[in-house]
Amino acid sequence: MPVESRPVRDAFLHFRLLQQYLVLLKKYPILTKSVTSGILSALGNLLSQILEARKKLKHGGPLGEIDTAGAARYAIYGLIITGPVSHYFYQLMELWMPATDPYCIVKRLLVDRLIFAPGFLLIFYFVMNILEAKGLNEFEKKMRGSYWTALKMNWKVWTPFQFININFVPVQFRVLFSNFIALFWYAYLASVRK
Repeated sequence: MPVESRPVRDAFLHFRLLQQYLVLLKKYPILTKSVTSGILSALGNLLSQILEARKKLKHGGPLGEIDTAGAARYAIYGLIITGPVSHYFYQLMELWMPATDPYCIVKRLLVDRLIFAPGFLLIFYFVMNILEAKGLNEFEKKMRGSYWTALKMNWKVWTPFQFININFVPVQFRVLFSNFIALFWYAYLASVRK
């Protein structure tokens, strides 16, 4: 069966959207990365909810409603934490470990995987606990119950992507690259934290 081609105007629209994104990225880098992070984080949470609903439906369970508050929490986290923190982390990494450093590939990966990933995951658990209006006991319980599992999964899933991201993706696109990977990662985290 032949594939239907897209009209030129659709391709032009995609090009214009990309061009507008690049302009915003240059004018307002932190704000653009933050908004993008917020949107993609919320989409990751919604993806998790959809996958969970499909699983329940497949096993004969009732179909629940979409938790818009959950998606909003992920949007807030992406907007306030992921976008700005990632922006500054990638910028500082470029200063501390420039491409001219002969061991920068290894150093960057080690810093990202052994320092940034555990800390960022801890912040995720802490901020989500606050946004869910839960107490310190609930935070400790979730940390004991799933932090180590999530961190090991982070190392397994993210390491190859972060190797590519921090060594081969231009610094201004690293947050966007990791946001697309995070779309699926947040879906995983939302299911693991339950």
